[in-house]
Amino acid sequence: MVEKKSMLCPNCRKLISSDEPVCPYCGMARPGALWKRGLFGGRSLFRFDPVGTIVATNVAFYILSLLINPSGLSLSANPMMFLSPSDASLFLLGATGALPIDGYGRWWTLISASFLHGGILHIFFNMMALRQLAPFVLAEFGLPRFAVLYVWTGAAGFFLSWLAGVPFTIGASASICGLIGAILYYGKSRGGFYGEQIYRHALGWVVGLVLFGLFFPGINNWAHGGGLVSGVLIGFIVGYRERTGERFFHRLLGNATIVVTAATLIWALVQAVFLIL
Repeated sequence: MVEKKSMLCPNCRKLISSDEPVCPYCGMARPGALWKRGLFGGRSLFRFDPVGTIVATNVAFYILSLLINPSGLSLSANPMMFLSPSDASLFLLGATGALPIDGYGRWWTLISASFLHGGILHIFFNMMALRQLAPFVLAEFGLPRFAVLYVWTGAAGFFLSWLAGVPFTIGASASICGLIGAILYYGKSRGGFYGEQIYRHALGWVVGLVLFGLFFPGINNWAHGGGLVSGVLIGFIVGYRERTGERFFHRLLGNATIVVTAATLIWALVQAVFLIL
């Protein structure tokens, strides 16, 4: 009698046999490999948390933006402006818009700008929204497709705002709107009572975004709209787990997205250090 050991798939967290060549639920190759169990959870002390990693990266870049030019730090009594880094710091670290792109050819900022914020409340509210929305997208789309959705909807939103002539812009909200767009697509596509409830909940987020953009100055509505629409489109193209199992194409695109994003952020740091020195 052959003894089989059970485990949770590192990617989709479904119960499978540890010797499965491919996860029957999400399609992950060799889910029982030790390095995959260590990276994605398992019994390792070094559990990889995608959402926590994004939050930590945003916080690190925010703190760095304050330290680069402390003399330009805003201590305004206006809560929306309190602890705002200077425009010079944000430019150095990869803010995007017509000024950085048209004036300096910094196209890579379409990615880096999603990891920068203009104040303590700006980053707080964006990270709170990310913490609420990202786990659902991760669960329904899987890590590779989540990475594609988060990074490229942010870039799409900023690209649209560049076309609209927005001179200088930052923030994770374009990517967050991309997640909302993906959830809208998921709810409408899945249908049924559950899908309809998800769709209505996502619509509530959209209404809140529209009202926020109408009543608060300085909101980049172009980036929000671009992120939202691209989230629906990319969600439709890559699909979600219930309709389309995870394929090699998804993993390739997701891994490439993570590598490009990491390289862009490292380049932003290198550029900032070079320009400061």
